[in-house]
Amino acid sequence: MRPTSVAVRRARPWMVAALGVLMALSFLIFQPAASALAETDDGQEVTDYYFAGVITFDDEPVPDVTVKIDGNGFDAETTTDADGKWRLYVPEKETYTLTVDEDTLPEGVIVEGDSASQEVEFALTNTKIVNLFLGEGVRETTSFIDQLLSRIVGGLNFGLLLGLAAMGAALIYGTTRLSNFAHGEMVTWGAVIALLCTSFWHLPMWLGIIAAIIAGGLLGLAMDAGLWRPLRHRGLGIVQLMIVSIGLSLALRYFLQYMIGGATYQLQGASPTPIKLGPVSLSYIDMIGMGTSIIVILGVAYFLTRTRVGKATRAISDNPQLAAASGIDVDRVVRIVWVLAGMLAAVSGVLWAYFRPGVKWDMGMQMLLLIFCAITLGGLGSAIGALIGSIIVGLAVEVSTLLGVPSDLKYATALVALIVILLVRPQGLLGRRERLG
Repeated sequence: MRPTSVAVRRARPWMVAALGVLMALSFLIFQPAASALAETDDGQEVTDYYFAGVITFDDEPVPDVTVKIDGNGFDAETTTDADGKWRLYVPEKETYTLTVDEDTLPEGVIVEGDSASQEVEFALTNTKIVNLFLGEGVRETTSFIDQLLSRIVGGLNFGLLLGLAAMGAALIYGTTRLSNFAHGEMVTWGAVIALLCTSFWHLPMWLGIIAAIIAGGLLGLAMDAGLWRPLRHRGLGIVQLMIVSIGLSLALRYFLQYMIGGATYQLQGASPTPIKLGPVSLSYIDMIGMGTSIIVILGVAYFLTRTRVGKATRAISDNPQLAAASGIDVDRVVRIVWVLAGMLAAVSGVLWAYFRPGVKWDMGMQMLLLIFCAITLGGLGSAIGALIGSIIVGLAVEVSTLLGVPSDLKYATALVALIVILLVRPQGLLGRRERLG
């Protein structure tokens, strides 16, 4: 028995090595085939839904033309092959905008009619064929200044709606020193309630918005009364509270997914026809959204500077111990701040659903990093600083694509702006150095 055992032990390393070689070979052989099933040659993820077609000029196919599609938080592009054929996969059956990059067309050739950029949608099947025909003509171009003005207006619109959420998160941080990672889900909550009231229960839009604001305030009240106040009174540290907020964020996010599923839904009146105001195109919803944001921001400013509770909020933000010693009911003020933050997040969520457009279970998570970026940029704990930071973030995000930044990386420009400003002023625009200790 002993010689056999020694032989087995000597053979075992060779067996292990052979097994490893076989596993490596199988990985190299089968992985490309598996990935080919998941993605196309141009990097598109293959789904059950796609738009396709052929681009021709004088009955001849036109190769190497760039075709783009975007909508519902998704965008992709491809180029026509030697036969002029193209195919674009999308994640779900919704309405999208299909655009032909006319800069990639032959000289003196344009897309006939208004089909260079058009809305496309599916019928009863999961595929849609869109054939595009080219003709001779002069291509109209938009000057850089006109494009810049349009992006600046879009950046202000985005910055104002981001500012609503950021101001609420800044007030929470100022009064409790809590970086609330669940604030993104508070934004989503407002959009989801508006969706349930209007698209699911068929109530008027104004009732859906009112219900979203009330539900946002109730969520803030419930979070403070049921979780944050008991944890504060137990003496939990800031890091522990932050970890709890991360867990709460995950729980709320998947609860919202359970409520509405993983699809993207549209609110009533989403994607209306834009109105041309010189070089700027704005829909009536954009105008209402910007006006609403400005009115709400002015109301928050009045609350903080002219009311007793607002002044108490600022006092607690400056020095909570001194504020408590002076007779201010810190728990009551913090409770009001949570309710206000929930209402602001709900309004921001509804406006974000129109700006994006679409309501999705994880939409708030996409805003969370930008919210924190705006708060840090403006100065930790400063609501007005968070607003200024949000406008800077909005402008940086929208203008960056005009300067050659790929659309997939446009949100990263907000972090670049944050780094540049913090290198010059580490405490943020309106922050104070003692808050960074």
